[in-house]
Amino acid sequence: MSYIGKPLKRIEDARLVSGEGIFIDDMSPLPNIHHAAILRSPHAHARIIKIDSEEAEKLPGVIGVVTGHDVAALTRPFPVGVKVPVHYYPIAVDKVRFVGEAVAVVVAKDRYIAEDALALINVEYEALDPVVNIEDALSADSAILHEEVGSNIVNQRFFNYGNVEEAFNHADHVISKKFNFPKVSATPVENYGVIANYTKSEGAYTIWSNFHGPFTLHSVMTAALKVPSNKLRIITPKDIGGSYGIKSGVFPYMVLMGVVSRIVKVPVKWTEDRQEHLMASSSGTDRVTWIEAAVKKDGTILGLKMKYADNVGGYIRAPEPACLYRTHSNSTGAYRIQNVAIEAIAVVTNKSPTGLIRGYGGPQHYFPLERMVQIISDELDLDVIDVIKKNLITKEEFPYQTASGGIYDSGDYHRALNLALESIDYEGFKAKQKEAWKNRKYLGLGFACIVEPSGSNMGYVTLALTPEERAKSLPKSGCSEGATVSIDPQGGITVRISTVPTGQGHETVSAQIVADVLGVDPSTIRVVAELDTLTSPWSVASGSYSSRFAPIGSSAVYQAAHKVKSKLLEIAGQELNEPTDELVFDNGKVILKNNPEKSIPIKRLVGLAHWNPEGLPSGLEPGIHESAFYTLPAAKSPNEFDLVNGSVTYGFVFDAVEVEVDIDTGEVKIIDYTTIHDAGKLLNPNIVEGQIMGGLAHGIGAAMYEELAYDGRGQFLTGSFMDYLCPTATEIPKVTIKHIETPSPLTPLGAKGLGEGNTMSAPVVIANAVTDALKPFNVSIDQLPLSPDRIWSIIQNKKTVNTY
Repeated sequence: MSYIGKPLKRIEDARLVSGEGIFIDDMSPLPNIHHAAILRSPHAHARIIKIDSEEAEKLPGVIGVVTGHDVAALTRPFPVGVKVPVHYYPIAVDKVRFVGEAVAVVVAKDRYIAEDALALINVEYEALDPVVNIEDALSADSAILHEEVGSNIVNQRFFNYGNVEEAFNHADHVISKKFNFPKVSATPVENYGVIANYTKSEGAYTIWSNFHGPFTLHSVMTAALKVPSNKLRIITPKDIGGSYGIKSGVFPYMVLMGVVSRIVKVPVKWTEDRQEHLMASSSGTDRVTWIEAAVKKDGTILGLKMKYADNVGGYIRAPEPACLYRTHSNSTGAYRIQNVAIEAIAVVTNKSPTGLIRGYGGPQHYFPLERMVQIISDELDLDVIDVIKKNLITKEEFPYQTASGGIYDSGDYHRALNLALESIDYEGFKAKQKEAWKNRKYLGLGFACIVEPSGSNMGYVTLALTPEERAKSLPKSGCSEGATVSIDPQGGITVRISTVPTGQGHETVSAQIVADVLGVDPSTIRVVAELDTLTSPWSVASGSYSSRFAPIGSSAVYQAAHKVKSKLLEIAGQELNEPTDELVFDNGKVILKNNPEKSIPIKRLVGLAHWNPEGLPSGLEPGIHESAFYTLPAAKSPNEFDLVNGSVTYGFVFDAVEVEVDIDTGEVKIIDYTTIHDAGKLLNPNIVEGQIMGGLAHGIGAAMYEELAYDGRGQFLTGSFMDYLCPTATEIPKVTIKHIETPSPLTPLGAKGLGEGNTMSAPVVIANAVTDALKPFNVSIDQLPLSPDRIWSIIQNKKTVNTY
């Protein structure tokens, strides 16, 4: 290969840095577009008694006001992937269940008039008791959000793998802890945007949106709109200003604006502002985890008992409870633990609904798991690295099947760990740390190792159903993605992809792959990334999530390119009168392996395919236009024992972080961050480095700054960047990035996904480092974020200080 694995510059960047990007707010695809503004609930939990919009409708420029009952008359509640009767519409109908829930929509000739009209709408509410915290929602005494459900638990499953009770009976120690992970956002630069148009003559909706998929939600939307699938056309713009999973949550607004357009009889455009986004778009779940570890005195972990409780907000909506089950297959992380009991619970509370977010489910899972490894080492007075090494899966055990059914395809975890230790001088740090403690300088070193799943199996989320319930439902499996490669009569190569990139560089890597397969310069290839559900080669799994492009999306491109290659070789074989297995592509030509002088230009082969069908080999169709849909057989449905391989490839990340804690202010400073990655074959090292840094920034945010906070009445407290703190460039520490490559034996290019790993590892590795720094105070971190006031309060509550 000439281009795969090389650090080619991103071809997307030329238009982005020159101002030629096309985003949703740049688009005006139809005449007579009007603008929408949304009236939102000031209450966390209340009944809607009356909505009076008469004065708003009189305002010049306003053409309509739409309420929940208007929308409910034309739609059904969104389908939900669990067997509970939660009725979720894209707008409140009779009751609001979180601050910021849509109550009415005003449509006017411009956004300014629409916003002014919102102030003229009078809504009468009957306030109800809110439920804000997970543990309150678990209580039978809490107020009920959805009376038809009967409790605030909307999903609960129990899993038992191996022989858990025997493991605990043979343990020398049983260690139990509880951990809290916060509700966090992803704060893309570009918020949600929707342009919707209903065509009465066709009974069809066309919706432009910066929706990134997954396209499982296309069926959710058509069901809600009560239309056949081909009557909902979704078009994404050329560019999307970041997503990190969060823009899968735009789908309720797509349906809402589609119905609004139908009611007011004009195309409607809505652009979300930052306050709306923080308050009401989507987020990751906050989670409480109770975990017990059965361990031997040498640090061997015999078994785990884990109880997760995820808060999905006011409604459980697709694709939830994905966050609860996405890491189920890798629930034991990188460790050789075959005895596991899991209780998985999803509850509703009076907070905004949740959905996909970078690493979804991973940060929540690894925070308690990797904290427990350090706690085990501390309580048994063992070196944490020794405990990690003792339990870490070895190279010889791959492919490794986890207790819950995950199949780790390849890896060398010990090699990655040793590379990290070589990079940080572990023994030298321990001596430096003890000397620093004597001088009231609190240094700490934390470690974390995580398995990074990529390429979601569509079947994993059906673990929310019992085996009996699954047997009655449509089976779900696979991870399919589509791509098309075509060559026009003049020889121009075009690649159309459906992975809906949001900045990850899919266009660049697609061009690299096709260039390698066809032996041409990647700069001559045009990649079309904007998606149209009527014309693009999308699948139900298409979209940008779960780090799926490298293992799945790139493989679809690779297969489509090989279809084109096979067709061209067949034509060349006839023209050159040589067997196709003796021909190769080279620099825009097809040549004979042993006689490069015997050749034919690719452009001529293409011309023959288009212009001379009668001269083509028998049975060969004219033209060059090939699509491929790729999936992996490893993505099977869950079996009757609840075993499932939730992803098709599994990478590895080992982090080592040095921090300093100021005990007088509670401030945590990251001194050095080392991260070792194994993502199989790296397709483009430049893009890899950028993805790692982006994931790390998200992880640092969750560790130290970010939380969507609510008070005891469910009032939202962090509605701007004055209150919802995100790390900026000045907060990103010095980072050392190193790689090992154990190619996946499952994917044609050997690639695995990458980009979410440090989002999963950074919160816990920083927590481990802070705990290590504060050993003299007997501090054990069990809650995030590690804000200065929280750290200061923890220190003040510790009365004794150990001397070292």
